[in-house]
Amino acid sequence: MLKVENLRTYFKQAEGIVKAVNGVSFDLHKGDVLGIVGETGSGKSVTVKSIMGLIFPPGYIAGGKILFHTDEFSSNGEREYVDLAKLPQEDFTRIRGRHIGMIFQDPMTSLDPMYTIGDQIIETLVWHKNINEEEAFERAVQMLEKVGIPKPRERMGSYPFELSGGQLQRVVIAIAMSCDPEVLIADEPTTALDVTVQAQILELIKDLIAQYDGSVIFITHDLAVIAEISSSIMVMYGGMQVEMADTQTIFEDPLHPYTIALLNSIPRLDESRELNPIPGQPPTMLNPPEVCPFLPRCNRASEKCEKEMPRLIEVEPGHWVRCFPK
Repeated sequence: MLKVENLRTYFKQAEGIVKAVNGVSFDLHKGDVLGIVGETGSGKSVTVKSIMGLIFPPGYIAGGKILFHTDEFSSNGEREYVDLAKLPQEDFTRIRGRHIGMIFQDPMTSLDPMYTIGDQIIETLVWHKNINEEEAFERAVQMLEKVGIPKPRERMGSYPFELSGGQLQRVVIAIAMSCDPEVLIADEPTTALDVTVQAQILELIKDLIAQYDGSVIFITHDLAVIAEISSSIMVMYGGMQVEMADTQTIFEDPLHPYTIALLNSIPRLDESRELNPIPGQPPTMLNPPEVCPFLPRCNRASEKCEKEMPRLIEVEPGHWVRCFPK
């Protein structure tokens, strides 16, 4: 469905170049649920925004490929790979929303306060599905009902400020899934919600994924959530992936020091031990040196780590690690 090859997304600043994403590669197959984890500033959101064509000046894609398997631009109706990294912005309207849907972090800023909930779902359906407004209205009501909005037909006339945060996130999910996209991206969809509503939204997303026939990229800080939802995990740090494997392998046999530190920092109810936070601070990505970004915080760094960048190596089938062997 999607092949990302050595993606690099940079931002020009007066002080230099911020290398927000600095060489990310992964494949996403039909039915996959790829979880992306990492601290704030590791490049998770910039990676998926690059895929969605939502990088604007001073940001730019400095290199790499984003190959999406679609028939949207094919003359004979057969699927072929299109490089989204080179796709003109005006052509992205044929991909974004219809073939790749996205659930954003903050529903309060994802919806236009000047338009009703119904208008914003109907606009997406009319534009991408080539149906009239009456058909779009009925489908929008069905989508709101599917995501658990009470009295969906009445809510079609409501404005965003009339709904709670949890209801708004359900509306955003309905919009993202209204056109049955082949790839659904969920970018920390519960960040702005309280704990109780978070649990409800996560249960909803899990149910929808179980019914969903496409692929999912799920971004979160919460490793417990990733363990439940994802089939594979990509761990990001300093703008690059440091480890990638299936979910069971990441939790049972982590190899990169950062992945191990992340897992050790999780509070456990079945163990009586002190919290074990990762010392130090995440790196600044402004003109970063060509060495491992985790070097200042790593407890097993060697002299070799201070001189060169480790390559991403497949240590066993499907298990990739960016670290020098012990």
